[in-house]
Amino acid sequence: MLDPRVLHRVKKNPAAVVSAVFLTAIVAACVVVPFFLPSALGDPSAIQYAPPSWEHPFGTDLNGRDLLYRVLTGGRVSLLVGLCGALVSLFIGTAWGLVAGYAGGRIDSFMMRVVDVLYSVPRLIFLLIAINAFNAGLQEWASREGWMWLVQSSRIAILIVTLGLIEWLTMARIIRGQVLSLKERQFVTAARALGQSHVKILTRHLLPNLAGMIFVYLTLTIPAVIIDESFLSFLGLGIQAPQASWGSLLADGAGAINPVRSFWWLLVFPASAMALTLLALNFLGDALRDAFDSKAR
Repeated sequence: MLDPRVLHRVKKNPAAVVSAVFLTAIVAACVVVPFFLPSALGDPSAIQYAPPSWEHPFGTDLNGRDLLYRVLTGGRVSLLVGLCGALVSLFIGTAWGLVAGYAGGRIDSFMMRVVDVLYSVPRLIFLLIAINAFNAGLQEWASREGWMWLVQSSRIAILIVTLGLIEWLTMARIIRGQVLSLKERQFVTAARALGQSHVKILTRHLLPNLAGMIFVYLTLTIPAVIIDESFLSFLGLGIQAPQASWGSLLADGAGAINPVRSFWWLLVFPASAMALTLLALNFLGDALRDAFDSKAR
């Protein structure tokens, strides 16, 4: 739970308040609103490339599907991948950095060399290999188990895991640096003198003192994961039709731009939703970082 003093400092930041309100609204809209809209809006129709109107506020796409409905459902996928992928990276990076910083010596040196090696691996190649290597096998296994939802969402599951596996490296370095400083403090020395185990020292003494940094990093990792997923989907390597994400919608919009006629709404609305969400997350992360820094001072 956040310190009330931190929340008070965040509330005094107008940009953070506006960002928090916007994020609450966009998450609620993406998660809840599609359930109250007719599902037929997401089905192909004869109304192709209709401009924004009262009937279709964001217009329609090449197949006559309502763009507002697709932006909301696509946002649900992008936000899900962003949040879950960030949580995966947060768990791995925090655990790795805690162990490396607390152990020190050869263990710390070895673990950090592993991080250096992983930094040198091309991220795009790793993601492509993971998707091509595991997608078919995951679908086959889920089909045998009768988990049809996983068959339809296998790429989303793989993206969550793989994006989490490539975003934890920076977090591990940050946590490790803080642990190297914290483990020399008197409260850690006292815990050792009382005979507390290494696990208790890590979980009860060091981890709570890193909670602020971890929370701030979470708000800054979600945009990075969303951008990675959108980039892959824009290239046609991520989310596949009939599912959609903001990245795939941007790819559809870019494909509809031509010198003869520009169907601008196909690009403007998905890009605006994505850009404003990423901007709000970064503003909120910056405000939290400033609030925790003030607490430290």
